[in-house]
Amino acid sequence: MASTIVELGGDIIMVDMPGSDYLSLTSDLRKINNVDIQHIDCNLEDKDERSNLITNIIKDHNKGIDILINNAAFVGTSNLSGWATKFEDQSVDTWRRAIEVNLTAVFDLSQGLSDLLRKTGNGSIINISSIYGVYGPDLSLYEGTEMGNPAAYAASKGGLVQLTRWLATVIAPDVRVNTISPGGIWRNQPSKFVKRYESRTPLKRMATEEDFKGVVAYLASDLSSYVTGQNILVDGGW
Repeated sequence: MASTIVELGGDIIMVDMPGSDYLSLTSDLRKINNVDIQHIDCNLEDKDERSNLITNIIKDHNKGIDILINNAAFVGTSNLSGWATKFEDQSVDTWRRAIEVNLTAVFDLSQGLSDLLRKTGNGSIINISSIYGVYGPDLSLYEGTEMGNPAAYAASKGGLVQLTRWLATVIAPDVRVNTISPGGIWRNQPSKFVKRYESRTPLKRMATEEDFKGVVAYLASDLSSYVTGQNILVDGGW
């Protein structure tokens, strides 16, 4: 996501967990384009940290921001207790944590930064959901692996699609709000899973991060100036 905005010539603020390797990422991004790159540590699961993040962005960028990409999430491979396991063993505590990061934080940031997005007159919020916010899972894909498909992931990603539609009507016309729902992205998953996944997908492969550059550029730019409230699936035909 960040590299796409940098390629387009946009200054960026990267937000990630404390301890993230910002220096090497920033160095790589500056090789693409000489833009302003800032980074802020924030645990988006923590409401107070989110509040401080919003306050600092408003203070430092009071003329406005053009784009907000909500991409942080607990995913199926996140190492959480009571998460990627059978339904009966999925925990309420982990459910709450996932909803907090995957959905509540998106609400919080979108609300807190909406005035800055309005100031530019052409703000764009891009939310990152998933095919599992749209479709039910095929659990046979995960047989014989330690992977899983948690209920909270599906519920939070589905909620994000509907939040997008809601926001698109409420903060229009100055801000557009859209969702990208990726299919499975290859990240060295077990070969059993990859083979099963690819056999179900018309394009016969998993996605790479490069596959999402086009749709991010589209939604971030004036090319999509009359597009809002949409959920764009980038899933190889899944």
